Amino acid sequence: MSGAGAAGLTTSRTEGTGSHLHAHLAVIVDGEAVTVPAGIGVDRSRGAFAELHTHDDSGLLHLQSSTQNKRYILAQLFRVWQVRLDETGVGGLDDENGKILRAYVDGREVVGNPAGIELMPRQQIALVYGPADVTVRPPMYTFAPGD
Repeated sequence: MSGAGAAGLTTSRTEGTGSHLHAHLAVIVDGEAVTVPAGIGVDRSRGAFAELHTHDDSGLLHLQSSTQNKRYILAQLFRVWQVRLDETGVGGLDDENGKILRAYVDGREVVGNPAGIELMPRQQIALVYGPADVTVRPPMYTFAPGD
């Protein structure tokens, strides 16, 4: 969890109770889902959680702060995950050879750097990397009641 401080996130041995929101992240590369791993932002050896973390590999993001109305952006999650995300690509994948990174929020394509996407309650985010000439329909996640 070494990236939490660099991402501007605090860590605590208890999950924040001031606000508790969920968003969902799907990552698709060449038509195949990439797992968003369990334990991003969780230090099991210390029993500590970053304000932005995952519990399982469903892609459900937990935004838990001790204060109300704290804002988070997608870049913070990727910094804690230690995976690059910027306007030209994700991880080791760059816009090249006719392939591009597209970002979708609630099913609509977002123009610009996806790292700046503000995380909101029950938001559906999809990062899709693949051929520029292929139309993509981003997957939708079904939130459980109370998520």
